[in-house]
Amino acid sequence: MLAAKPIRLAVVTETYPPDLNGVAMSLSRLIAGMVDRGHKVDLYRVRPRHGQPVEAPSADDSDNPHVTALAGIPIPAYPDLKMGLPAGRLLVSRWRDARPDLVHIATEGPLGWSALKAAKSLGIPVSSDFRTQFDHYSAHYGAAWMAKPIGAWLRSFHNRADLTMVPTQALKQDLGGRGFRKLRVLGRGVDAGLFDPRQRCDAVRESWGANADTLVALCVGRLAAEKNLGLAIDAFAAIRKAVPNSRLVFVGSGPLQQALSQACPDAVFAGRREGEALARHYASADLFLFPSLSETFGNVVTESMASGLATVAFRHAAAGDLIESGVNGVLADTSRPDDFIAAATSIAACAAKRREMGRQARESVLKLGWSSIVSQFESIAIALIEGENLSQVSRTAPRLRASGTRAV
Repeated sequence: MLAAKPIRLAVVTETYPPDLNGVAMSLSRLIAGMVDRGHKVDLYRVRPRHGQPVEAPSADDSDNPHVTALAGIPIPAYPDLKMGLPAGRLLVSRWRDARPDLVHIATEGPLGWSALKAAKSLGIPVSSDFRTQFDHYSAHYGAAWMAKPIGAWLRSFHNRADLTMVPTQALKQDLGGRGFRKLRVLGRGVDAGLFDPRQRCDAVRESWGANADTLVALCVGRLAAEKNLGLAIDAFAAIRKAVPNSRLVFVGSGPLQQALSQACPDAVFAGRREGEALARHYASADLFLFPSLSETFGNVVTESMASGLATVAFRHAAAGDLIESGVNGVLADTSRPDDFIAAATSIAACAAKRREMGRQARESVLKLGWSSIVSQFESIAIALIEGENLSQVSRTAPRLRASGTRAV
């Protein structure tokens, strides 16, 4: 669907594909949708860890999105990602020559701060995303004392933007109680065509040492302290007592892999996966364990649900919004890890219950297409550009739209 009035959008981020994480994935889908609607996108991203040359401005402005790769430095405990360095002079110069209608900042590091200051100095509207609870992460890395100053940094950054988008209503309420202002909920989509139970693959299961009768419990994501994966191992130990023919599979990589391997020597570590390979890993499992309490959303929850898996999670982030406990998955109270273990064991022991929950899970996320999310973002962007009161803007339907034949 083409917009009647194309806009020029500058997007600033410290992570983007080929990086493998939820921020990079969801942002790339959003940009692709805006481009498909006929909008011009200038992407300013930190150079990937494998290195790419910094691109010069396009001579004819024909590429869309136009990508500028900027310098960054490794993030402690996250060596596969980089933190962007300030680039205010470059951004001011670029935006004076080719003024964007809106600057959207996805990450709050030094690059994001310099983009915020540059846009404000030029009088350009700014929107931001709250995508990562960096203040909560500090406790997992022996720096709990940093939580308050990091929280203050995040609050100061986002309150300087004209609007901050958050993925769930619960997070909006939480941040509002912590002094964050001008918040708007914008959810996440899922590609239910890719993440589909029909991706189930006997060869993948065989690679895990699983046969048709083996119960496979799956965890997907970064193998890091903030993901609370020790609880997944505790849950699997309980599962194995109830269902001896069981396997635990981790998809992803990270600094905790060795410790997890020592804690559960029989676990399978399948490494980083993406695209159809990732979809096959989801669909080839039988149960999804998601013990994290550090997410702002948790894209793996929608991916597992679309793949037809019963999911055990805490009443938090996407799981809290999307799972009706006992119907399309099971939720545990955030303060009761024993309930998580009990729920996982109960579902593991009943194949019929697992299958019905998985069927209901897929049905419940089929409506979460990326096209709807992009349409909402488009409406918000146009309202910010036009200086309108966002409380009066439709939360579901884009404005200034002409009929067209292209769809996202």
